[in-house]
Amino acid sequence: MLGKIVKSIFGTKNDREIKRLGPLLEAINAFEPKMQALGDAELAALTPAFRQRLDNGQSLDDLLPEAFAAVREAGRRTLGQRHYDAQMIGGMVLHQGKIAEMKTGEGKTLAATLPVYLNALAGRGVHVVTVNDYLARRDAEWMGAIYNFLGLSVGCIVHGLDDAQRKDQYNRDITYGTNNEFGFDYLRDNMKFTVEDLVQRDYFFAIVDEVDSILIDEARTPLIISGPGEKSSELYVQIDRLIPRLKREEHYAVDEKSRTAALTEDGVAKCEELLRVDNLYDPRYIDLLHHIQQALKAHTLFKLDVDYIVKDGEVIIVDEFTGRLMPGRRFSEGLHQALEAKENVKVASENQTLATITFQNYFRMYEKLSGMTGTADTEAEEFRKIYNLDVVVIPTHRPMVRKDNPDQIYRTEREKFDAVVREIKDLHAKGRPVLVGTINIDKSEQLSKMLKRQGVPHHVLNAKHHAQEAEIVAAAGQKNAVTISTNMAGRGTDIVLGEGVPELGGLHILGTERHESRRIDNQLRGRAGRQGDPGSSRFYVSLEDDLMRLFGSERISGIMTKLGMEEGEPIEHNLISKAIENAQRKVEGRNFEIREQLLKYDDVLNKQREVVYAQRRQALTGEGVHEAVAEMIEEQAHQLAEAHADEKIPLEQRDAQALAEAVFNVFGFKPELPEPAQWDAQTLAEEIIARARAVYQRKFDEYGAPIMLQVEQWVLLDTVDAHWKDHLLNMDHLKEGIGLRGYAQKDPLREYQREGFEMFSAMAQSVQMETVAKLMRVQLSRPEDAVQLAPQDDTPLSYSGPDAGAPEPVRRSAKKVGRNDPCPCGSGKKYKKCCGAKG
Repeated sequence: MLGKIVKSIFGTKNDREIKRLGPLLEAINAFEPKMQALGDAELAALTPAFRQRLDNGQSLDDLLPEAFAAVREAGRRTLGQRHYDAQMIGGMVLHQGKIAEMKTGEGKTLAATLPVYLNALAGRGVHVVTVNDYLARRDAEWMGAIYNFLGLSVGCIVHGLDDAQRKDQYNRDITYGTNNEFGFDYLRDNMKFTVEDLVQRDYFFAIVDEVDSILIDEARTPLIISGPGEKSSELYVQIDRLIPRLKREEHYAVDEKSRTAALTEDGVAKCEELLRVDNLYDPRYIDLLHHIQQALKAHTLFKLDVDYIVKDGEVIIVDEFTGRLMPGRRFSEGLHQALEAKENVKVASENQTLATITFQNYFRMYEKLSGMTGTADTEAEEFRKIYNLDVVVIPTHRPMVRKDNPDQIYRTEREKFDAVVREIKDLHAKGRPVLVGTINIDKSEQLSKMLKRQGVPHHVLNAKHHAQEAEIVAAAGQKNAVTISTNMAGRGTDIVLGEGVPELGGLHILGTERHESRRIDNQLRGRAGRQGDPGSSRFYVSLEDDLMRLFGSERISGIMTKLGMEEGEPIEHNLISKAIENAQRKVEGRNFEIREQLLKYDDVLNKQREVVYAQRRQALTGEGVHEAVAEMIEEQAHQLAEAHADEKIPLEQRDAQALAEAVFNVFGFKPELPEPAQWDAQTLAEEIIARARAVYQRKFDEYGAPIMLQVEQWVLLDTVDAHWKDHLLNMDHLKEGIGLRGYAQKDPLREYQREGFEMFSAMAQSVQMETVAKLMRVQLSRPEDAVQLAPQDDTPLSYSGPDAGAPEPVRRSAKKVGRNDPCPCGSGKKYKKCCGAKG
């Protein structure tokens, strides 16, 4: 009661928002005579003048009245359309980073040109997001007349463009495109291997058209780029056959305490012999070493029926703490595939996620986001909570005169459709156009067959062909037109009434079923009553409809029992319409909770994605990479020293051989160690760092700083990509089974956050260790061989690396120098102790 009294005195929050914009609207209108007096060239010259004022310290808000007035005048001269005051208010709301709810036919597309022009003056690019390619092309061309007149460039991103074309379109002042294209370009940019290949630039300001469709309806499905899980599952099988031919101690060393297994120098030579390659550390074959290490671990450290079992042809992990099976979980970094090869079961080669993002997290990257639609107020809470976007309902240019009739409810679906056909036939006979909304394609085809039997000509739309769809919807207001469409079809296209139609009562909207969401029903209703046009709407409902069956309350049944229902007789009552609306609210609330829960899970991955993509961008640009590698070397040295020489480790448990092997595994050399009793973790770390720096500096001296800096970039980039790909797969598997934790009275989301963090920390550590190991071992016969380290992007659809397959034998013209042979330089030493020890 108090709320009603306050509203009656002060108006609603929405009313106050609109009232606050009044003085700004007056300021815009005051500039109109001045703009009309300017010549075309003078009007266009305002753009560089505005930009100069921005450079001089003025803000976009300072320029708003004048800039909006300039766009209004440009619209009048180029399109013959003058922005109404209601569109000016809509434009101001969009500029403020809010959602403008403007009824169908109020001219949202034209209203958007106002904030788009103003924000494009900043020179950072403005993105206008549409629901399909047709609308992106149409709006870029149609509204482009205004922008081009004022001296701004306009681009359009649609399916089928190559990277060079995309980059050109993004570099325009204003870029139109679909949500899918913008999102996939973001993901593809974070899979590129050179800065020059990146197509997007800033995430400054985006206006989302049909914002409810894109940010709510489509936000349930994330964007995913997928590809083969590994370069070749067959390669794991081939490598697995090598391991039994290696001898423990001679070819590899195992430390069961720290669960590590590493090849010895003789082991590396043996593998080179078996694989018929010159040098496993050659850039061409460095990946083979990783496969060998994982196969070695699988054979020496992981035991059947202890660490894992084989069941129904699958390798299933056994939890080391509980002894329970962990179906759905997989060991990372190719270890699981190595175990599959070892146990002679099918090596998984399923497609896996290479890059993914939800629309929620993509659009939240923009500094300023706004949107427009005819129906947003019913979802205002979700927009505020998920996107921090307020909804402002813009008053219509002319009063709304459409008549919205109460629902008619029938017992059965058959009775309902019979009544629908009767009404369509009657209205068609009078010449009045009818737009029929169905909940899905099946129902639209069912109704179409019934109309054909009655001889009623009509069009059927199902949102598959956007251009054709727009043409048919645009003609839905002509005399005698009967158009059947799914409720969402034809969005963004105006329905203009044909000659004589207003006198017949305008367009009639006929809904054959209530949707789960009130917003979708309101969109359908909103197709009539454009710009003060006459029109009407009515929904037909049956007790057999999904919404009524699943969510209709006992109250609806009670009302209908009291009112009585006979065969073919409808019941029409406001109480029923309100009860149906309450059922819809329940469903909307449930769907919101589902989307919110999905977002909470994706937020875990999103924070990780931000870290990885920032590291990836650093590797692309090369900025700070050398310093980062130096830190990695230090970090790895300290970790090794602390793991083996910490003062808390008893003297009898300190193992010099294990530490030497661990250092060799990471740095490629074995340190000279004092007696374990004299170990000090800090001193040991400093000695390892000093030796590693010296070894690494020799590579810079030998190959030159420019080449080694390039190698650092490429190795870091390749390593980050490989581990991130594995991590995404592991996160997918974790998410699949995390719901079962609820049975153990644990919060699945909290468990996902905790385990996801642990997995990410382990991944970051692996990236660091592998990057150091590769860089410390890299050997280039010639400087130009560094190019072979560059990651390749030659799989156009999946964006994964090429299928490695089995390595081709290398043919040598000169005899290979064995590691124990005399060094050819004439020093008298063995090759492995002389030139072969370089690096």
